[in-house]
Amino acid sequence: MRRSFALALLFMLAAACRPGLAHVSLADEVVDRIVVRIENDIIVLSEVHELAAYQQLVEGRAEPYDKLISELIEQWMVNSEAAEAHFPAAAESEVNREVAQIEGRFPSMDAYQQRLAELGITPQTVGRIVAQQIYLARYLDYKFRPAVQVDDAAIEAYYKQELAPQLAAKNQPVPPLADVSEQIREVLVQQGISARAEMWFAETKSRLKIEINTSDAPVAQGSAPAPGPSGGPPAAS
Repeated sequence: MRRSFALALLFMLAAACRPGLAHVSLADEVVDRIVVRIENDIIVLSEVHELAAYQQLVEGRAEPYDKLISELIEQWMVNSEAAEAHFPAAAESEVNREVAQIEGRFPSMDAYQQRLAELGITPQTVGRIVAQQIYLARYLDYKFRPAVQVDDAAIEAYYKQELAPQLAAKNQPVPPLADVSEQIREVLVQQGISARAEMWFAETKSRLKIEINTSDAPVAQGSAPAPGPSGGPPAAS
């Protein structure tokens, strides 16, 4: 029961912090090309397509193109530092559990496979992105959690000012503070990790050599071109 409530709190926080989403639109003809040069490395357009398709699979919508680019740059930053620190990869069993949860959102495996085909990604791509996201999230947790301190006053304030009013507005029972204090502590820790990560991203980006090719940005502001049936470029109409 407490685990379920903790998950509910974390989902509530994620929904509140999630930036605005936009539908991914189709482009006529797109070939894979460099969209970002970062230090001595590159990010290519197919990576933008894959991330957009994955977000559509999981969220139903994808972030705007510029947000996708920013997220891929931040992933590069985290992955570079984590790899240099020899941070361990996500366990295969954990990746499989997360993928199974995504599959379970669909009425059948046929429906899931059909959706993958519509988005132009493969099960292998989904597994790779899931593994990467677990890896990056765990590294940020490892890097910033020790610096986040949450006291009882902060927990009580969140309970009174955030949780209780939200539950009351939905006509849901408000549990005693003692029953949810640890879950609230974790929510506040995650907020602290996210805040420190954002500051680190901004500071690190200012020191890196980053060149973004804006010529591939979609004409419709805030949209990203969708991949074709095989995960590559969409077919010409």
